[in-house]
Amino acid sequence: MGVTKEKKFLKTGKAYEVKSHPQSDRLYHIEIDKEAIAKFLAAVEEKNISVQVLEYTPYQRQIVASLLQDFVGEDLGEILRGIIHDRESGGFTLGLEGVTEDTDEFVIFGTAISHLVGMPNFDAMTGKYYARFTVKHTDNSDSFLRQAYRLFTLHTDGTFVDEPTDWLLMMKMVEENAVGGESRLLHLDDWKELDKFVNNPLGKHKFTYIAPPSKNVTQTVDRATFFNVNDKPCICFIDQFVYPESIEQAKYLEDLSASLESDESVIELELPVGDLVVLNNLFWMHGRAAFEVNPDLNRELMRQRGRFVE
Repeated sequence: MGVTKEKKFLKTGKAYEVKSHPQSDRLYHIEIDKEAIAKFLAAVEEKNISVQVLEYTPYQRQIVASLLQDFVGEDLGEILRGIIHDRESGGFTLGLEGVTEDTDEFVIFGTAISHLVGMPNFDAMTGKYYARFTVKHTDNSDSFLRQAYRLFTLHTDGTFVDEPTDWLLMMKMVEENAVGGESRLLHLDDWKELDKFVNNPLGKHKFTYIAPPSKNVTQTVDRATFFNVNDKPCICFIDQFVYPESIEQAKYLEDLSASLESDESVIELELPVGDLVVLNNLFWMHGRAAFEVNPDLNRELMRQRGRFVE
């Protein structure tokens, strides 16, 4: 856990409470009043806003964000953005508090949260502003995203696209017969060997990233592993899609990944169905622990990721 962090966003609002997360000194957990969630979902239904409407009519995504603030508090977006921009934190969890089990309503709620944080990018993997994907017992994909029984190593999103990926939202939609598979998280400032890798000359080298076919991205992107924002180091890295040009570069990347994975500050986050986590993608790494083998394993997640809006 390290040194206890100052918690500047703890507060009780109109229909929400911002608490310290029980698993992390960095993260917050936001508890929203069940009645406010029910009123929000009723208002969405009254306006006939379905998931298809959100997919086809982009401005309706902002409308559901506005509706959520109507019932939860007009300052909700300000609080969420404040947390995500705060280097000491940069992350929070919240959820639907068991008010609904309808995964379409999960998408609508998650969309409201994401549009209070920023603007989601187009997700080429699904051709939408969000992606839903499952992890099951068997898998024939071309990346580790859906491979249940191996460690999905710590990384940041957006490494192989030429657009800002400032934040990431992950929501648990379905979970059956799942043991393990926790989200693994590491804040860059808690990584013991950060300085060692930042100060290596290869930390500023622009590595080539190429996505596999399933991502539906054909461009090649060159990115430095480390860069500064507000005079603080940030990171862009995923081991699967980076193409070093020498043995020296490969060893640097392997050592970097091994150092991240073994760091004592890695959190294994417990996320119930209907809850989501939002992270600043510039200084939080994320991955997934392996599941225990079960032929009936079924987990579905939703992902949204995007940029901050001025």
